[in-house]
Amino acid sequence: MSNAPLMPMATAVWLVENTTLTFKQIAEFCKLHVVEIQGIADGEVAKGIKAYNPIISGQLSRQEIELSSADEERPLEIKSSDIEISNSEKKIKKYVPLSKRQDKPDSALWLIKQHNILKDSQIAKLVGITKNSVTSIKNKSYWNYNNLNPKDPVALNLFTQKDLLDALEKAERRIKREKKQKEKDKQRSHTQT
Repeated sequence: MSNAPLMPMATAVWLVENTTLTFKQIAEFCKLHVVEIQGIADGEVAKGIKAYNPIISGQLSRQEIELSSADEERPLEIKSSDIEISNSEKKIKKYVPLSKRQDKPDSALWLIKQHNILKDSQIAKLVGITKNSVTSIKNKSYWNYNNLNPKDPVALNLFTQKDLLDALEKAERRIKREKKQKEKDKQRSHTQT
């Protein structure tokens, strides 16, 4: 049989309140006992548990519920393909609460002090602030500079340790390239004289 839905008790509450499914169907789908489902329906079990809609979360389709509602013997099938939590590279801009917004300039200052090989643009990308802000923090001309406290952005969960290591590797490669270029330029100027 397929895996249980996320938050089975809350899902069971929603199914009891919003469908005509049998207690047995709900119990099997949520991997709970029929007696627990009966208790939910009677208001004795799951008091205070907020109903969790399995359609919104993509675990069930309305059609699936309708098919099982029409046939009491038909078990509900969880939609496993939609639940797979993808670790895609797509970055989604997420809302940052006011209390956390100060963390970005603090983290930029920490990166400037700890990893001075990073370019301003790299710090800006990692932390999620503008390049101008990073430059002004570096030049100590940032509007709130005196109130900044360097804080480790990985500890603050602004990005992962892997993101930081990738950025540092990129910076080291850039420095090596620039060094080689300088040596080439130096040799060229020597051969011309």
